[in-house]
Amino acid sequence: MEKRILIAVDGSAYSRKAMEYAAGIGSIVKDIHYTLLHVHPKVSEYLVEDAKKDHQSIATLRKAKKKNHEESMRLLDKSKDTMFKLGISENKIETVSQEQTRGTAKAILDHGKKSLCDAIVLGRRGVSRLAETFVGSITNSVLEHTDDTPVWAIGGDVKPSKIMIAVDGSESSLRAVDHVSFMLEDNPDSKITLLHVTPRLRDYCTIDFNKEGEPMKEMILSGDKQCVDSFYIRAKEKFKKAGMSESQIDIREVTATLNIGKTIVDEALKGGFGTVVVGRRGINNSFFMGSVSSRVLTNAKDCAVWLVP
Repeated sequence: MEKRILIAVDGSAYSRKAMEYAAGIGSIVKDIHYTLLHVHPKVSEYLVEDAKKDHQSIATLRKAKKKNHEESMRLLDKSKDTMFKLGISENKIETVSQEQTRGTAKAILDHGKKSLCDAIVLGRRGVSRLAETFVGSITNSVLEHTDDTPVWAIGGDVKPSKIMIAVDGSESSLRAVDHVSFMLEDNPDSKITLLHVTPRLRDYCTIDFNKEGEPMKEMILSGDKQCVDSFYIRAKEKFKKAGMSESQIDIREVTATLNIGKTIVDEALKGGFGTVVVGRRGINNSFFMGSVSSRVLTNAKDCAVWLVP
């Protein structure tokens, strides 16, 4: 089945990294069709208002719109050429120039939904030593507001072949598994690692219970294990339906150190995973996994993070 990936481009080094990743993922994802989208700025509202009153302003308005479109098409042609040089056939690449109306992020999301794309790919940038990476305003807005389309945020130089899915037993995690199994269906060479980070009591409550907290701790760990064990069965069923064998799936369980998000990033770095997949929400649609996915997005370096809503 054809997969449709939307790549938002803007001529920056970050969108170049996004294109490189998207082209590279073609080595493990079959039959991808790429759409390169550039959202160019709309003309000044003052010019639009003047055009309603003055014929000369109408000509100026048309000239400004034409210039924006032409510059956008030049950028798209250059981006298409980049994809071609990265080994993607021209007939697999579509270009779309779109004027910004209610914000760039909304334009990206709207086009992704309208075109029924399977994922939106964006670059993200690093800004400081304190935070290894920082999600740019547009990427951040797309990640925050996507309601049904997975978003792939690409940071740095990424080798996409090794994929790890962070799971917590939630429906959101299962949707992450479903997305990966769809993208990698009928690929006998792909390998996937399911990572479960066993939570600590403080991940649920900031109060220090000391020894009095042991019964609660045991209850949490016991419930977590039952939930995740049941999850593994459902996950394996999805991979099986996608034509993947159990030998292609590795299960890894670790205990959280500082926090779950940092532990996921550390495990990705330790295992050489170029792609980390996380669900947006946790158990019962809570914000627990949301805080984890946010930490992963903030701290992952030279890594692609797939956020699955």
